[in-house]
Parts: sequence; structure tokens; C-alpha cells
Amino acid sequence: MGNKRNEANGDKPKRNKTSGNNERKHSNATNARRTGNAKSRKAQRSDNGNRAAGRKPKGHRTTDAGPHNAPQAKKTRRSVGASSTARPNPDSRCAVSHLCGACQSIDTPYPEQLAAKQQEIIELFDGLAGESCALHPILGMDDPYHYRNKVISPFAPGRKLKGAAGAVRGKGKQRNHASREILCGMYAKGTHRIVDTSCCLLENETAKQVIQAIRQLMPKFGIEPYDEDAGCGFLRHAVVRIGHSSGEVLVTLVTNGSTFPASKAFCRELTKRVPAITTVVQNVNTRITNVILGDEGERTLFGPGFILDDLCDLRFRISAHSFYQVNATQTEVLYQRAIDFAELTGNEVVMDAYCGTGTIGLVAAKGTQGRPGAARVIGVDKVSDAIKDARNNARHNGIENAEFVAEDAGAFMRDFAAKDASIDVLFMDPPRAGSTPEFLDATCALSPNRIVYISCGPTTQARDVAYLTKRGYELTDIQAVDMFPHTEHVECICLLKKTSSTKGQMHHA
Repeated sequence: MGNKRNEANGDKPKRNKTSGNNERKHSNATNARRTGNAKSRKAQRSDNGNRAAGRKPKGHRTTDAGPHNAPQAKKTRRSVGASSTARPNPDSRCAVSHLCGACQSIDTPYPEQLAAKQQEIIELFDGLAGESCALHPILGMDDPYHYRNKVISPFAPGRKLKGAAGAVRGKGKQRNHASREILCGMYAKGTHRIVDTSCCLLENETAKQVIQAIRQLMPKFGIEPYDEDAGCGFLRHAVVRIGHSSGEVLVTLVTNGSTFPASKAFCRELTKRVPAITTVVQNVNTRITNVILGDEGERTLFGPGFILDDLCDLRFRISAHSFYQVNATQTEVLYQRAIDFAELTGNEVVMDAYCGTGTIGLVAAKGTQGRPGAARVIGVDKVSDAIKDARNNARHNGIENAEFVAEDAGAFMRDFAAKDASIDVLFMDPPRAGSTPEFLDATCALSPNRIVYISCGPTTQARDVAYLTKRGYELTDIQAVDMFPHTEHVECICLLKKTSSTKGQMHHA
């Protein structure tokens, strides 16, 4: 279901310096020809701030008439904000979809989106199916809007505000960002330019309300937004998570320092403005990094420090670092279909590889919709924090027939096979990049009767399925699930069964 580690850690886009530098070079060269002289550093900053096109990275050279007249490199900072040329699109359902790049298909009717994704799956797997392979119709959403229950927003200083002045609190020296607007929203695709996504049709509306309330309260409490070029400022990000069934709200404030003056008063005012908030956590990240959440300390400012949510009749504890699917509605659809493919009767030994926090394995262990679960479930993942969460989730749900191991899944499976142990069903849910030949070889050595392969990257999934069909497995069922409506992404489940027949044609179920 995608790279669980990235989702949990919250990696943000790395800077794309090349294209941005070329644009700024062209703009500066044009201004130089008009004035006959390069602008001073102060004037450049003012002009860039007015245009909000972004300051130049450190070491960027501004030319006058030609390369021989280029001055020495100057240390300049790049502001983060929308370009003056970035206008809302009145012809789109989302006025900023062309800026953030997150919902590529927002203006395509939803049935057409589903048809296109189904066709993509057909083309990817057409040559891999066995004679009895069933291609099931894609499973879409009844209401494909505001489904993202996790919303992340950076905070950064924007344009200067006329008539505003005064220093505000932040790490290091006092700065005058109180005289600048505070930007929040989403990074435009491939950049560190922030787009205001308060009108986003995919993000949970309560989460967006929380983000806006934080931004509005920051000047009142003297909280400075983080300036990633200068390394100054206090609030870097806010991460808001909503319990789909419980409605509980976790707010994680990522700060550039541990000291948070008036934190209790801030939380009191924040929860007054958004009463749905049940807990607020401070996460400290002072590193110069693209990773959003830090590992330098965490403390609960309000509430219990976690939220609870129900998924497939199980209750999960979600903290700041926990991996949890952002579309809970479709996650239940996906998991239910995967359990259907596993054909559990109550006697099976099941392995959940790349298990993350154990969600699919725990559902398999308990059973769902009145049907039996597996006799034994073994979850394996190399991320120890995820395994800790999986064990806690098993304990909280009273599940005793599931165990979780912090180890490389391929190595564990090879050792398991060497002991003449066997499994009946393998669930595998690798990152978007797919699995590895080593893991797939270990799978064949362990030789489960059924493999339920879940993937958010059907292209790499098809590659891995081709590998398995050459080693004694037949692809018998394919199910696409639209986890992320209005985007180009599609989730796919493949069922493979151990057999000697490997080739044939698909039929539509």
C-alpha cells in the first residue's frame, strides 16, 4: 500500500533547484537589461518578495551584461510562496489543482477515472494471466471527496505586510517575520513553493479547519513560522490525523526547538476554536532535512497523546509516528477483498510480509464479517517501531494468535523454510518500488499455497507477478481498488496460486 516508512516519517519533496534557478536567472537578466545595473541584494529581495517567486538559493550568481561581468556569489534566501503568475483556475473544480499537482484528474468525471484505471490494470496484466484468471471490476468510492484523514501543512514566512512590524519568538535571534504573512498549505509538486489548499476537495474538512486555526493563532502567541533557508523560526509543520469512525483528532506540531512558551494557553485557544481536537503533541525537529517528523523528543501538550479508530471491527491506537492509511473507507474495502482472496477457514498458517503496524495481519487473525480467521499469523517487518505498534495493536484487541517479528522479511522466510516450516497463505504489501528477487526467491522456497499481493504500484507488481508465474504460480484473480480518487494512483490486489499452469487469457468477472 505504498512505502509505509515514508508515510509514517512524512518525507516532504526535495528541492528542485535546477528549473527554479533557470527561471530566476532569466528573470534577473531581463531586469538587468532594463536597468543597466544589477539590483542590490536588498532590492532583489524586495522585488522577489513582491512577486513571491521565491528567493535565490545560496551561491546563485546574478549576471549583468554577460558571463565576464558576473559578480561574486552572494548568500541569498529564497522565500516560499506562490508565484505572482500562479493564478487560480476558474474553469477547474479546484482552483489550485494546476498548482499543487495532487489531484490530476479532478475535472474528469469519476466514472471515467475508474474506467481509465481499470484499463491500466488490464494492459499491465494481460500477458500474465492464467486461463481461469478473473479480472474483477474496480471498486470505487460512493463519495470520492474529502477522504484524506491525514493532512500535513508546512508553515513559512511569506510576503511583507505593509505597516506591520515587531519581532516574534523563534529559535536563535529575534526576527521580524511578524511583518510577513504566514503561508500554509501544500508544496507544489516537485518544489518548496507553498500553495494555499484551504479549498482542497480531497483533504478532510476538519483537518483543514485545524490548519487555518493554527495559522491564525500564531501571531497572537508570537510563534514564528520556520524559514528553511535561514534555519530560523519555530513552527515547521502541523500534522492532523482524524479518526474515520471515532472522529477523534490528533494534532502534531513540529517545532524547531523544544521550548514552547505559553503552550498550554495556545492549546486552550486552539481547542476552543476547533472543539473536535482531542489531543495535541509537540514533536521536535531541529535538523536540516526533508523528513517532517523529528526524533529529538516528543511531549503531549493536551489530551492523551494518541487517538483511537476502528477498522474492520478492530480498534487501532494512532500516535504521531504510527502508519495508518489516509483513506479508511477504501482501506476497509481493500482489506476485505484481500481476506476474501485468502480463503481462510480457521486452520491456516498465514504470514504477513512488510506488515507495518500489523493491520492486515490482525484482520486475518481475527476474521471478519462473521467468517473465521487464520489459526496463526506471523507478521514480519524490518522497522522495529512498526512492529512495536503491531504488538500493541494485537494486545489492545485481545488477539493472541498473531505474532510480530522485527526482521527482514526475505531473510526470515528463508530461515523459516530451512527449518522445514510451511505456511498456507502469504500476504505481501511491499513499498511502491515493489519486492526484490531475494524476497521472491524466499517466497518460492517457502512455497505457500496462495499469495495475496497488495500493491500501490501496479507496474512493479506486474513485474513481480511475472517473476512468480515463471516459478510455479498462476495468477487467478485481479482486483483494482481506487484508494485515491482524482489522482493517477490505483491500488491492486493479485491472487496467485501454486500450480504448474502459468499462461492463458483473462476473463472479466
